[in-house]
Amino acid sequence: MPADPPSFNILAVVQKGRLQYEAVLLAASLRATNPGFAGRLYLAEPSGPLWQEDPRLEDAATRELLERLGATILPFENRVFGQSYPQGNKIEALAALPEAPFLFLDTDTLITGPLDTLGLDFTRPAASMRREDTWPVPEPYGPDHEAIWRSLYDRFGLDFASSLDLSQPEGHWRRYLYFNAGWFFHESPRRFGRLFLDYARAIRDDPPPELVCQSLDPWLDQVALPLVIHALGGGRPGPELDGLDGEVTCHWRLLPLLYARESDRVVQVLEQIAAEPAVKQVLKTYPPFRKLLYQGKGAEARALFDRAALPRREQAIRNGLKRAGLWAR
Repeated sequence: MPADPPSFNILAVVQKGRLQYEAVLLAASLRATNPGFAGRLYLAEPSGPLWQEDPRLEDAATRELLERLGATILPFENRVFGQSYPQGNKIEALAALPEAPFLFLDTDTLITGPLDTLGLDFTRPAASMRREDTWPVPEPYGPDHEAIWRSLYDRFGLDFASSLDLSQPEGHWRRYLYFNAGWFFHESPRRFGRLFLDYARAIRDDPPPELVCQSLDPWLDQVALPLVIHALGGGRPGPELDGLDGEVTCHWRLLPLLYARESDRVVQVLEQIAAEPAVKQVLKTYPPFRKLLYQGKGAEARALFDRAALPRREQAIRNGLKRAGLWAR
């Protein structure tokens, strides 16, 4: 008989504002599509003096709903990033997670299928390949993609050559290990988080000379992430993980983009859970969600695009939504 799928926890980040409403959708979608999920959903809540304003949830109704949906709020204090780089929450939160295999998901993720169909090998970490050519942006007469990435591998004593995708031509951005940080996993949040924090802080505070013209905001997490995964013996995800960013999860980013480009199944799950009275009562208080989910504007956004012939670049979709007055976040 085949072995049972490994038990694991899910980690996402929650704080007041947009993320608290996204977290409701994440928690409700997990409950709706995976009622027998054996792990726990942890929502890491940042705090501390590195924030100009307290980022913790203020709305008792949202906190109560998240807990009713099965989420565990996991407080942690930012000691390195905070207000200056909120994307660092996903890095620092790992230290607060119980030591067990984990799957990190960005809060703007819907779970749309059974998680036990995924071939997760937690000893070989991987991350999302749903990315564009966002970093680095080489200068015309400066270091190219290869020189920039090689400098980072050299800085941390990693084997650069074994990270390359040799099916891609030299100089092409896809040749180099680069992920979207919308999901990643490993067997140990402590080991993964420690390395992630060490690498990200070192790149921020003392980058190699080859990075002198490169912006690290908001890309720092996605610059450090492939180095961490490579150092821990992982790499690009195989077909056994196609369900992530596929039939099992959807990193939707913003509701107008979800309606414009995601599958009918994603919209079905979204609207099913958003119609639950307790969920609706909370989500309708957030103007972008009220507009798209409950006032019919999501359907208008969906009608603007042919999912079989979407623009290649996300910016073109954004521009079309903005021209129609359907952009909201």
